[in-house]
Order: sequence, then structure tokens, then C-alpha cells
Amino acid sequence: MKQIEAINDFVIKFANVNGSGSASANELFAKAILRMGVPVSPRNIFPSNIQGLPTWYEVRVTEQGHLGRRGGIDMMVAMNPQTWDADVAELEPGGYLFYDNTRPIPQSKFRDDIHVLGVPLTEISNTNYSDPRQRQLFKNIIYIGALSVLLEIEIAVFKKLFEEQYIGKELLLESNMKALNLGRDYVLKNMSYPLGICVKRCDNVGNKIFTDGNSAAALGCVYGGATVAAWYPITPSSSVPEAFQKYCDKYRNDPSTGQHRFAIIQAEDELASIGIVVGAGWNGARAFTATSGPGISLMTEFIGLAYFAEIPITIINVQRGGPSTGMPTRTQQSDILCCAYASHGDTKHVLLLPEDPYECFEHSAKALDLADRLQTPVFVMTDLDIGMNQRLSRPFDWDDAHVFDHGKVMTAEELEAGKDFGRYKDVDGDGIPWRTLPGTHPTKGSYFTRGTTRDPYARYSERGADYMYNMDRLQKKFKTAAQIVPAPVLRKSHKPSKIGVIYYGSTSPSMLEAFELLEKEGIHLNGLRLRAFPFADVVEEFIHDQDLVFVVEQNRDAQMRTLLINELEIDPAHLIKVLHYDGTPITARFIHAAIRDRLKQSDSPKKTSKKSKELA
Repeated sequence: MKQIEAINDFVIKFANVNGSGSASANELFAKAILRMGVPVSPRNIFPSNIQGLPTWYEVRVTEQGHLGRRGGIDMMVAMNPQTWDADVAELEPGGYLFYDNTRPIPQSKFRDDIHVLGVPLTEISNTNYSDPRQRQLFKNIIYIGALSVLLEIEIAVFKKLFEEQYIGKELLLESNMKALNLGRDYVLKNMSYPLGICVKRCDNVGNKIFTDGNSAAALGCVYGGATVAAWYPITPSSSVPEAFQKYCDKYRNDPSTGQHRFAIIQAEDELASIGIVVGAGWNGARAFTATSGPGISLMTEFIGLAYFAEIPITIINVQRGGPSTGMPTRTQQSDILCCAYASHGDTKHVLLLPEDPYECFEHSAKALDLADRLQTPVFVMTDLDIGMNQRLSRPFDWDDAHVFDHGKVMTAEELEAGKDFGRYKDVDGDGIPWRTLPGTHPTKGSYFTRGTTRDPYARYSERGADYMYNMDRLQKKFKTAAQIVPAPVLRKSHKPSKIGVIYYGSTSPSMLEAFELLEKEGIHLNGLRLRAFPFADVVEEFIHDQDLVFVVEQNRDAQMRTLLINELEIDPAHLIKVLHYDGTPITARFIHAAIRDRLKQSDSPKKTSKKSKELA
């Protein structure tokens, strides 16, 4: 029988029951490989309840450093009888099935084209532990120990990880090492090892850090000068304000008095949280909230107020599956349109599109500057895959000489000197008016505003000309935003090509790998990674330079493609959909197959560009 053979290049998936304590053990497995200098890309696929339902943890071992999902499973650690059939079916031919064989399983439940590895995990655990909870928890460490022998993961790295985790808790260190060795001893005495897939020490991690996007975004808000956060718990964004509080407790206390230099409020709902942020922004504080799609739906009225009253706020949207409650613990790029046009009437909002934790940090800090400079809501559009999964990332960069961009804020001295102040007056040609902060001057610079129309001096007006002046100025400001938001990243094909692909956000790592797969088959594409909306001029130029452009995204309705068509007036037939929306992160194999198969439908790219067939 064929067997998969690979060194430092395979995918292993753990199938567990949520609440069994498996998550920490599986994370330990991933970190151990990382400590051997081999890049890993883990993903936690968990249910939306607390305990009892199936959960999976997928680890891609990738010496080449590919951080997107590959697609396909080389080894399945099947610990959940509920999902057995589906888990076994997911294995690649020649792959490895690892399971607990304490109880016999009918032969019909296996496959003839895979290698079966049984270890009596329950029996070993019950023999060595009497406490029911210990039996459950240490069974997870036992299978990690067994895998360490089968895959040749060095025991020393586990010991080091335990030592770091249990500083001052020697009993826990000893008990975990005991469980690890129980699994190792069984394999050493009873099984053949190593497998066709294994881990060999290398040095491909370098100086990269291992973190998640939500923590990175929270740290970016600290460095970006945020002092107010208001939020309401919602998966998958709750860990953003939680991490923000952790960092503020460490870095935002007055060293002389110990007093907090921040305010973090868990509000009673999403409406209250965005209301707090709008109020803080109006008062001159840098404020943000973190939420997901359902939260955006509830916040929409306040978002419209912030847009029209021109109040700087930052919203970190960790996207999940929709509509409505959708799939709370699955990932999608499902909120592009609802955030770009949030509120009724003619509204447009700035969106930042980070691809990884590094850009979550960078874009969150930048969003606070942009919100102040543009006097408008700014969205950081991350998602569950980036936000909640740990991955390798470039170390975060920060220039200590950075000066916060507070934009056009008129001072008391300027007002006293008689400088003309029209709160909604465009004096510089960029559409951005001057503002004052409450209490700036005892008699000058005050204004009254609400979500209704006014003239350039903030005086209530229902005159059509005044309304049009304001709306045209807001459109001009949006064009200014296009010049200062993060620029798109161009990737030119290695050989001349008139076929392009547009992608963004968490799609990026899989797209980069898909480029390599397509090039091996002689398919060369120019790539453009979007990093922000509104679109820079180079986006339209890129599209017009290609005979055909694929738009790869993770939602059902091709929302970014729609945005491109709406804003740039592109012929829809020119933009071909590549859509992935089952809630799992998109894979390189999916992108590769979708683009390859679509190109095969036509004799030439030019012919393809004239067709409007969808690809999903």
C-alpha cells in the first residue's frame, strides 16, 4: 500500500470533543514543532457552544513557510466517535489514521487505502489516573507523547515548553511529563516508528513571532494612541478588548500615581458601546470598538451619525459567517458591503484590509490616525481566521518618533486671533473641514451638530444647496482618503501575462501559494492585493491592463467584486468570481483548481474575458 512520505511538509488534523481540554494539548503539539525551527500554521475549528460538540485543530507543518491552508489531510487523530466517518473520509490516500483502540472498532469503519495506528489511550489513562477529570485531560497529553515518537518530535522541546508554562508549579510539570512519557513508552515498545511523515530540525522560523490577529490589533490600538474602548462580547472579536485591557494595565498606568490612563467599558449592548465611542471621539479621545457582523448591524445608526457629523471613530470588525447569527465560529469575508456603505442614504466608509497579525497591528494603529485626519469612521476588516488563530508573523515595527496625526483641530490661540471657523467648511480643497474640541475656548469655536442637514457653519439648514455642498464635500473627502490609505500591493507574473487576480485579507497566504501551483502548470498571473477602500487609482489601472481579472474572496455574493464594479464602473464580464464560503479558510488547492479549470473553459484569455460565467 502506498504511504504518504514527507519531511516537514504535511497536514495533521485533530478531531476532538469541545471542552475536553484538547485545545491546549494540540497547541502544545504545534509549538513543539515550531521550537524545532519548522514553521507551522495551526487553525482551531471550534463550535459555537461551550462543551460537547465536535471541534478540530488543524496543523500544517510547512518548512517552506506557507501559512495558508493547503487543503487535504495527511494524518487524522480521530478522538471523537461522533465525527469518525467524516474524519476518516477526509484523509488522503496513503495517509495515517491515529485513534484510541481501547475498544474494538468494526473493520468496516476503516479504509483499505490508509495506514491505521491504534494506541489504547483510555486504558493507559485509566490505569495511571483515578480522578475522572485527570483521566480526560492527561489522555490528550498521552496522545501527544505517542505522536512525538511517531513523528520524531524532540522530547526536549516539550520539557522546555512545560517548564515555561508551569514556572513555580513543579507538580504540574512533573505530571504532564509523566503523561507525555506514557504515550512515548507505549509507541517505543509496541509500534514501528517513525512514520513516512516526520519532523526534522531546521532553522526556517528565524525572528518571526507567533501570535494572533486580535492580540496584534489590540496592541496596535495601544501604540496608535487609543485611550477609550467600549465593547459588547461577541465571537470572534471579544479577545480584542480583553487583550487591550491587558496591554493597558501594563503600559497605560501613570508611573507616579498608578492611576489608569485609559477607559475600557463593557457596555450593555452594541448600541451603547458604539454610542460611547462616538461620544469619546467627539470629545477628542482616540476611541474604538471591536465587534463582528451582527454587532455592525446594530451599530449602523450611530455609524451613520459619526459619518455625517464627522466624528472620528475606529471599528475593528472580526468577520464571521452570516447572515443573521450565521456561523459564529467560522470565518468569512462577509461584511465588506455592509461596512463600506453602513447606514442609509449616501454613505461611504474607509475600510482597511489586513492580511496577517503584522498588518492587524499596523492597520489598527493607522486607523486611529486616519479617523482623526479624515474625521470619519474607519473600519479594520479582519476575520476569525486571522483574529483567533495563532500564526507566524513578522515582528511588529514601530517608529518611536511617530507623531499622531490629529488632523485639522483648531486651537484656542487660532480662534482668539480671529481665524474663521466653519465646522463644515472646506477651506483647503481636500473636503476635510476644521474642527474644535469641547472646551477649547470659552466663547469661540463652539458649534451644534446632529444628524440633520446644516450649512458650512453648522447652522441648521434644509436648503438644497447647503445639503449638496455638504454631500459633495464628503465625496471629495472620500477621494482624499483614497490617496492616504494603505496602497495595494502589486505582484507581477514571472512571465508576461494579461491575466490578473485581485485578492485581499486572509486570502493572501493561500493565494501566494496558489501562484506557485499555477506557475508549475504554465499559468502565470499578475496579482494585486487590496489593502484598503476607497480604491487607489492603481486598482482601476490594473484591471484595465488585464484581459481578464479573477477576484478571489470568501463570501457567497462576491462582495468585493461588487464594490469594484460599483465604484470603478467596471464591466462585470471582466471580473470573474472565485468564491469560497463554507466557513473554513480558503485553501491554495481550491484557488489553484478554480482558476485552472476556469481558464480551460476557453481557448484564450481574450475569449474568456467576453463571457460572464460565474465561478464559485
